[in-house]
Parts: sequence; structure tokens; C-alpha cells
Amino acid sequence: MRTQQYKQSAGVVYNLHFHLVWCPKYRKKVLIDAVGTRLKELLYEKAAALDIEIEAMEVMPDHVHVFVAPHPLHAPQFLANQFKGYTSRVLRQEFPHLRSQLPTLWSRSYFIGSAGTVTAATIRHYIEHQKTRS
Repeated sequence: MRTQQYKQSAGVVYNLHFHLVWCPKYRKKVLIDAVGTRLKELLYEKAAALDIEIEAMEVMPDHVHVFVAPHPLHAPQFLANQFKGYTSRVLRQEFPHLRSQLPTLWSRSYFIGSAGTVTAATIRHYIEHQKTRS
């Protein structure tokens, strides 16, 4: 198990993790073989361009899971839009069958969950008891 790592940038110390999940339009099972392999490559490329660490990824035939450690400047919706937009454009250019099978590669929806090292209850308790600390 990985130990808690804080990252630093100008004026901020952070430890953020997001779990993103999204699906092809109509949940079609098109993320297979060369398409799935290329999708992984593209996600790593985009993450590198955004200076985001991908800690885990799995491409299933009908959905994608990505676990990322972004900088706090990047809102979760920004990450989802960047990953989906970039991969859709490139995959549809490189694999013409995707253009003929689907009006758009990705559905408009996605899931984002945050992951942390402490629970919400622990944070609430910590904040509520600040005045009683010495």
C-alpha cells in the first residue's frame, strides 16, 4: 500500500484523488482490441500534457475507469471533459468504424468520486474542535 504523499506547488500543499468513469454512447462495447489499447495510450498522453498522474486505469469494452491525482487547479469536470474530448477526437479519426457506429463516441454523462485518506466525519470533527485545541 502506498503511503500518503503530499504534493506542493506555489502556495499550495495538496493530496487529491479522483475516480472518473464514463461510457461510450449507448454503452456500446466498442473499447476492445486496438481501440482499447489506443485509448489507454491517449489517456496517458493527455494526463502528461495536463501534468496529472494516472494512478490506475482500466478500459472495459463498454466503460472506462481512471484514478487520477490532479493539481487543485483542475476541477473534476475539467478533467472529464479533457479526457473525453481529446480521446473522442483522436479515436474517431484513427478508427473510422467508430464514426459510422456512433453519432458521438462518449455519452454526455460521467461519474466522478473523490478519494481521501480521512472520512468526512473526521474532517467535520477536526474543524468543530479547533477552538478547544491548545
